[in-house]
Amino acid sequence: MPTSATRPVTKRTVLSSLGQPKVAVMLMLGFSSGLPFFLTGNTLGYWLRDQGTTLQAIGFLSWVGLAYSLKFLWAPIVDRLDGPIFHRLGRRRSWMLLTQSVIAIGLFGMASTGTSHGLAAIGALAVLVAFASATQDIVVDAWRIEAAQDSDELGLLSAAYQLGYRAAIIVTEALILISASHFGWRFSYGAMAVLVGVGITATLLAIEPRRSQAPPSGRAPARLASLRGFTEAVVGPFIEFFKAHGPVAFLMLAMISLYRLPEYLMGPMANPYYHDLGLSKDVVGAMRASIGLVGSLLGITAGGLSAVRFGYFRSLIVGLFLQSVAIASFAILAYTGPDVRAFGAILVFDNFGASFAGVALVTYMSTLTTLGYTATQYALLSSAYTYVGKFAKGFSGVVVESNTSGRTLLDGYALFFIGAGLLGIPALVLCLILARVQRPPRSDA
Repeated sequence: MPTSATRPVTKRTVLSSLGQPKVAVMLMLGFSSGLPFFLTGNTLGYWLRDQGTTLQAIGFLSWVGLAYSLKFLWAPIVDRLDGPIFHRLGRRRSWMLLTQSVIAIGLFGMASTGTSHGLAAIGALAVLVAFASATQDIVVDAWRIEAAQDSDELGLLSAAYQLGYRAAIIVTEALILISASHFGWRFSYGAMAVLVGVGITATLLAIEPRRSQAPPSGRAPARLASLRGFTEAVVGPFIEFFKAHGPVAFLMLAMISLYRLPEYLMGPMANPYYHDLGLSKDVVGAMRASIGLVGSLLGITAGGLSAVRFGYFRSLIVGLFLQSVAIASFAILAYTGPDVRAFGAILVFDNFGASFAGVALVTYMSTLTTLGYTATQYALLSSAYTYVGKFAKGFSGVVVESNTSGRTLLDGYALFFIGAGLLGIPALVLCLILARVQRPPRSDA
């Protein structure tokens, strides 16, 4: 991990840091990471619901996102080998450019084929985009950690990443709905493919970070094709992680895997819910792009300040509470109907809670990696927080439709969102236990 500087953090040093080119690059890379996420998930579900696809099919198609949960399997390759084709750019940048190129091709493919060739075709293209996007996340996370000079700058880059990521979410979850309402879904997905150029520009502007190529053992890294090289690349990061954290590592992974479960579970059903409520795409898009954005920015700011002022665990606990209550509050809309004021209030609350929790979790996980294994270990952690949620959300449509037995569809949605919010309790309990048994991550670790 980057070492902490001894200088005090003042308002002047923070403002001067904001002018660093790497922060601007991090903003753009955060945007690039966030861009494909909903285009193969929740937004794709809205498109499919517009075409009359069943909730069960939409829920199962969300399993495309399992690529993000499995990325630790190929993270050792990203950690130890330069990306093909663009290897002259350096290890991190070559993988960035390769994955961004594949994402653009996949999105253009989705825009070209649409749903006219059936769910299998658009599903296959979504898998391609998700796989490339997950690989891009591996390398962008590694770049963020390795490019930071100290723990203060790591926090700054983490906040910049979240800000860029949230900006992409606004585009792909809000503005695209307005575009689809007036120009159609296929045109809108084509426009998203063009926006991949933001990430490509950031990659070309980025500086390859200076980092230790050797694993923490101090020995020169062996070729990946050799037995020692394979062991160091694939097994070494996990051994080092559990060696550093001991038995508590299992509790940490369990907490991380459950932390975003409520948000992941409700994700595939949010846009179909708005559709079935009678909220137009224009209204949903405009609200997300305006007051939703304000809620996200406030949540990012509050999450970053809380992590610095009150520490990681208190921030994690507060973020989890806010996230869970916000998700349960979506049930209110089942009884207010398409009331714009109620929708706006709940949307702001949800974006604030999700952003606060996101900053708290990303900052916490970033402190747990070891230089030399940055990409693989962070991929393990960031995959861990998606394991349960990515699998469970595939059944979200089944749950909603089963809840409608003897009830209206909106009553089924209401029960679903309340249940999703209550699923935050196990992670809350684990956070409280970890706060007692685990020493706070050291800034000089």
